[in-house]
Amino acid sequence: MNEIKKLGFGLMRLPQNSANGADIDMEHFKQMVDLFLERGFTYFDTSYVYHGGASETAIREALVKRHPRDSFLLASKFPTFQMPAEDRVEAIFNEQLEKCGVEYFDYYLLHNLNRYLYPKEVNACHLFEHMKKWKAMGKIRHIAFSYHDDAEHLDRILTEHPEVDAVQIVLNYYDWEEPFIQSKKCYEVIRKHGKQVIVMEPVKGGALAKLPSGAEHILKDIDGDASPASFAIRFSASREGVLVVLSGMSNLSQVEDNTSFMQDFKPLNEAEEQALKEVKAEFRKTWKYQCDNWAALDENAYGVPISGIIRAYNSMFIQPDPYFSAELNYYKSFRSAFDLAFEAGDFAKETDKIGGAFDVTAALKEAVKVQLENSFQSYMD
Repeated sequence: MNEIKKLGFGLMRLPQNSANGADIDMEHFKQMVDLFLERGFTYFDTSYVYHGGASETAIREALVKRHPRDSFLLASKFPTFQMPAEDRVEAIFNEQLEKCGVEYFDYYLLHNLNRYLYPKEVNACHLFEHMKKWKAMGKIRHIAFSYHDDAEHLDRILTEHPEVDAVQIVLNYYDWEEPFIQSKKCYEVIRKHGKQVIVMEPVKGGALAKLPSGAEHILKDIDGDASPASFAIRFSASREGVLVVLSGMSNLSQVEDNTSFMQDFKPLNEAEEQALKEVKAEFRKTWKYQCDNWAALDENAYGVPISGIIRAYNSMFIQPDPYFSAELNYYKSFRSAFDLAFEAGDFAKETDKIGGAFDVTAALKEAVKVQLENSFQSYMD
């Protein structure tokens, strides 16, 4: 297969017949798959857990049974966060091959690595060793993992596992320099190690597909026909070393739009890059908690960078579904590095430092409560 086009089909938000996540609209999905392939795109990304476990079966029916194996690349992920015993690892992997109807995965990822799961699960169950064995057997072509944590811990994992071929991270223009997501810093670590970058959440759960009213003209002035999502996806695809940008497409019109501007991909130019910085500034104006000196919040008695916690909370609520936002992958890992007394601390001094822009103590407690109660990291409870 020649060099692949940089748009990938993420299978986490497929069309449904009902509110039941496993009730996938297969006829609609088949049309989406066919159009995606027809336009020259080849990369599909699924997981053991997407759509209540039905995503892998769905891709078998819509793609694998209906198209030649050499016409597409298929990635799936091991459910690291479910913390299965090591004697279950082989059975889960073989179940995934069977559900997808394939003899090998082009990319196989450990799902959702972070500073907690790496020593507790990955190392304890020798998951990288299992993947190296599967690769030697021809059952996977590339070893990879998806990641939700900071750049420092990512650097450790890649240093200890040079066999990794690619890392999947959240990367979009909104999160490029956000302190929790750390898109830019994580991207730079991956490139330092010479690995491929797989992008997830390029449109940030749909948030970057619909701009704040004050931002609409910024992109329209550049290209009145281009969708906001097209700028977001092209931003991610414009970074050097990006293998593919995954878009969680939910209907045929999204496939039509995304493939239209990625078929003959053109990296963003300087004016477009600047415009996206201006759009990010407009998003910040919609945040619940505003201040002009976020760094002042981090000069506190607890030594905790609390600005990131409150900014992550702000960012949750710019998204169509705040309680399915990427931010919910981060907080429990982050807090494990600190004395948890800070969560009940008094930050009156920090409130004064930002001129009373908001009550920092109240805002922090609110942000912590929501991020703890809705965290995807149930294994840390």
